[in-house]
Amino acid sequence: MADSSFDVVSKVDKQEVDNAMNQASKEIGTRYDFRNVGASCDWSGDTIVLKANTAERVLAVLDVLQTKLVRRGVSLKSLDMSDDGEPKLSGKEYRLSATLKDGISQEDAKKINKLIRDEGPKSVKSRIEGDELRVSSKSRDDLQAVQQLLKGTDLDVALQFTNYR
Repeated sequence: MADSSFDVVSKVDKQEVDNAMNQASKEIGTRYDFRNVGASCDWSGDTIVLKANTAERVLAVLDVLQTKLVRRGVSLKSLDMSDDGEPKLSGKEYRLSATLKDGISQEDAKKINKLIRDEGPKSVKSRIEGDELRVSSKSRDDLQAVQQLLKGTDLDVALQFTNYR
């Protein structure tokens, strides 16, 4: 019997992020507490930029955006906030920027690989292939056990499982 395998990846659906941004912009435009504060959330290349005239309002805009992202099924672990999530003064307005993490970094892949080796079933083999991880075994039950192990572990990466064969 041939080996079964799956890939562990960390990908962000940019269309869903764009839809969440549009929903957040509409809500920001209609809410009373955001009137006349210059609140907005926009794309700037691959970076999301949140703006308002006070630091508290920028954090409120971030809360609205995060709510919309969660409703659209985008993990908040895929947002990488600049300056540790603290708004910075830029001229007369406060700004906060976030980038989207796409792919698994080498150090995170090594952590996941070590976790699978240490706590996973012994028949499971995993190897790093670029920005993803290939996990293989003869037993599909062992692969499902690895998926449950990774879902139950608190990693700072949003993981998805693809190419299950």
